[in-house]
Amino acid sequence: MKRIRPVSIFLLGVLFLTYAPAEAQKRKKRKQIAEVVTEARKYLGVPYRYGGMSFSGIDCSALIYACYRRIDVDMPRTAKEQSKVGKAKSWNGLREGDLVFFKFKEKGQKWYHSGVITEVKGDEIIFIHASSSRGVTESNLMSDYYRKNVKNFRRII
Repeated sequence: MKRIRPVSIFLLGVLFLTYAPAEAQKRKKRKQIAEVVTEARKYLGVPYRYGGMSFSGIDCSALIYACYRRIDVDMPRTAKEQSKVGKAKSWNGLREGDLVFFKFKEKGQKWYHSGVITEVKGDEIIFIHASSSRGVTESNLMSDYYRKNVKNFRRII
């Protein structure tokens, strides 16, 4: 029988001590992301209301505010300010829980819009948002209308 050297035991211990916390952190993040997405989907069908912050009516930034508050993360109230929080992300590597921000321009006006990515399946990216015409709904980010108006992505978790 081969004898295990103390150095080997020490190295295994160090490996375990660095791996275990990292895995625990990943599990915590996955749980938080799931909670954000679950909270967002509770609002499906709620009508859009500018400045609204409840199940009787909500706007896009209030939806994000409510979802992240569920996991004790304080977010600014407006989409424009929310678009500055967290870590900037690109189209590559998006995941559930990431935020998407849009800047629309029409007839000399511009406005900001936001949503939470709920699914990433190959080339399809689904996000939930409070649409002014359809209320809270899930949409495909890859549709021309949304894709061409993306301003940026942010990762909070």
